[in-house]
Amino acid sequence: MSASLLHRSSRQRRVLSSALAALSALTGASLLSGCGAQVAKDTGASGKVTVNRCGERVGYKVPKRAVAYEGGSADKLFSLGLTEHVHGYVMAPTNPPVSESPWASEYAEVKMLSDDLLNKEVVVEAESDFVVAGWESGFSEQRGITPEILDKLGVQSFMHTESCFNYPGHPEKTTPFKGLYTDLERLGRIFRVEKKADEVVGGLKKRVKAVKEKAPQGSRPPVFLYDSGTDQPFTAGGRVPPDEIITTAGGRNIFGGLDQRWTQGSWEAVAKASPEVIIILDYGDQPAEKKIDFLKKSPHTRDLPAVEKNNFFVLDYNEGISGPRNIDGLEKFAKYLRSRAR
Repeated sequence: MSASLLHRSSRQRRVLSSALAALSALTGASLLSGCGAQVAKDTGASGKVTVNRCGERVGYKVPKRAVAYEGGSADKLFSLGLTEHVHGYVMAPTNPPVSESPWASEYAEVKMLSDDLLNKEVVVEAESDFVVAGWESGFSEQRGITPEILDKLGVQSFMHTESCFNYPGHPEKTTPFKGLYTDLERLGRIFRVEKKADEVVGGLKKRVKAVKEKAPQGSRPPVFLYDSGTDQPFTAGGRVPPDEIITTAGGRNIFGGLDQRWTQGSWEAVAKASPEVIIILDYGDQPAEKKIDFLKKSPHTRDLPAVEKNNFFVLDYNEGISGPRNIDGLEKFAKYLRSRAR
């Protein structure tokens, strides 16, 4: 995610019949823990379940007109088989074409609402009842679209757990992959598809375990993720999926010690770390080839071991932001590292 991206009202529709509401009242309260997330059925005829939104407990009705911001949000919904609940998506230019997604057919069934950043006007015009995005990755106080603002409009919202560590008032800290699993389980509860969520999460965990078992032993090669930036590099700190992709595959993120998500580093720190591998985050509007060309020519980076040996690995944007495709990126990068270790 580049630095530039860190950057009506309609009544909610009834989603459950009175019969279902009565059934909810009879079932009473039940508790479920998943990935550290507490969720509970509300007692009474509200037809809601209570699920954590970051560190805040929130009641949700089943959404019917969800809006997803960026590929990671949409992918989470599509992976759970929720296409019929998705009204549309907002996709900034950084995202690669949706035709390249494993869920391309699902994207084709819903509406492309905007190719700009997420904003309140798009949500209101879409008559959405549910918005999925990240804190400071879609939701933004500066741009006037936050969960609190949407609550006042009667629009439900959900935030990627990975982005919650600095959410004002209700922070939640977790590792990126655990955040992914938590999101899928919480969304499963919100949409009442818990079994499907368990299946999806179980499959992802199995794939991660397989990668760990094959990871090269011994010294971990230093890895630098280059997002963007010329005066100073924009990179991945320790709270975003690429950090866990790198470490799980057997490498060491040179900026992994920073308690940040996407953040600015320095060329001096990059040079000192002497990375043996550089991951290029590939954007729709900032192609990897141009970034590699810059690194090969820049006096800050042209003499780095990774550059001299042409050790560049291209990570798709939607493999780097929180979503099911994180595990695709992990498997690809792990295969790359294993090939170097031979």
